[in-house]
Amino acid sequence: MPSVGLEILGVILAVLGWLSAIVSCALPMWRVSAFIGVNIVTAQITWEGIWMNCVVQSTGQMQCKIHDSMLALSADLQAARALSIISIVLGVMGVLVAIMGAKCTNCVCVTA
Repeated sequence: MPSVGLEILGVILAVLGWLSAIVSCALPMWRVSAFIGVNIVTAQITWEGIWMNCVVQSTGQMQCKIHDSMLALSADLQAARALSIISIVLGVMGVLVAIMGAKCTNCVCVTA
């Protein structure tokens, strides 16, 4: 039987994983491409995310545009969007089940 300390460590790691999934879902850096022309002034970096596209100019100026339609996305980004949301929802459910099932949690009072 695992000790209470290991159960708490597991729940903490599960919460950190869940928070990491939220951060990776929110970031616009899913596909990064750089365009550097003959002139360094025209250089730009394009970040394509599941929620928005961002363009960073060589001057440091950033412009982001939210996707207007889900149908305008490519199939891989649509799948990434769906799987990211599913993983976040299942992560919440998993953390809640782990907390309720831990030895240090008394959800149901058992009398002997």
